Amino acid sequence: ATASTEDAATALAAKNAIDFMTVARGLKTTPRTGWVRQEAGPRIESVADHSWRITLMAMVASSSSVSCDTNKAIKMALVHDLAEATVGDITPHCGVTDQDKHAQELKAMMDLTKKLTGIGGEGEISGSGQEILDLWKEYEEGTSEEAKLVKDMDKLEMILQALEYEEDGKNGKSLDGFFNSTRGKWRTKIGEAWGKEIESRRSSKQETTSDV
Repeated sequence: ATASTEDAATALAAKNAIDFMTVARGLKTTPRTGWVRQEAGPRIESVADHSWRITLMAMVASSSSVSCDTNKAIKMALVHDLAEATVGDITPHCGVTDQDKHAQELKAMMDLTKKLTGIGGEGEISGSGQEILDLWKEYEEGTSEEAKLVKDMDKLEMILQALEYEEDGKNGKSLDGFFNSTRGKWRTKIGEAWGKEIESRRSSKQETTSDV
């Protein structure tokens, strides 16, 4: 009877995990709204593309910080945009208030993480689901060292991608706004330093282009 119960629990956990992963696929199929609006190219990245590099950036950046838990920062970066798997990539240009955006994303995260319910009971969030929800909430609050770092990485990945789109030279509209929106907004020293490096590379590229 014990083995049978364990088998049933394992089967349920497998079902819940695959249900969760199936919904999370939405990040792979959701294009980043900002790039769509500005007709960036040649290929519009997905939210999953963006999240992958932020996670790598968080790993590298947090390793040089004594006050930041690298493992936690990596996990936070991995799930910070997970709500967009169902609500889409909502930006300030979408006509949605910050409060409404947060409410929509919180509901999405609650619904999504409930899929990882274990033996805690129907409708309860437990185990990895609770960890994912807690990490997302901590990121949204933006006060912990890890949240500050990941929020900087979010902006940095955006302007690095903007720089790369500019270098590809296939954009329908200007990408200046992405850089303008981040200046003076850094929450960490490493974020500020990486931002300066990206801006410096952009300036050098623009000077080289203007000389041609």
